[in-house]
Amino acid sequence: MELIGKALTLSELVSYQEGSVVSKTLIDKKIGTVTMFSFGAGQGLSEHIVPYDAFVQIVDGEAEVVINGETHTVSAGQMIIMPASIPHELKAVKPFKMLLVMIRT
Repeated sequence: MELIGKALTLSELVSYQEGSVVSKTLIDKKIGTVTMFSFGAGQGLSEHIVPYDAFVQIVDGEAEVVINGETHTVSAGQMIIMPASIPHELKAVKPFKMLLVMIRT
């Protein structure tokens, strides 16, 4: 699907798949990426560290985001920034969709 120059609804760019994480890269440039994700209930991204900040906007549902051991509940319409070089993880207590923006410079 061509994305450039079109008005699109974020939540429609990825579908839920039970027991899976689905991703669609919207922009992939040397300086960063923009990716849509959907997480089925019970799915997530295990704890990891990246060398740059990661901006997450929840588009649908509700996510459990753990940053350096502190748990945050982030709901549709809310955002959170996961800081560079700090351990973080995401969990789907129930299904959710998110937009992830990472800028590498």
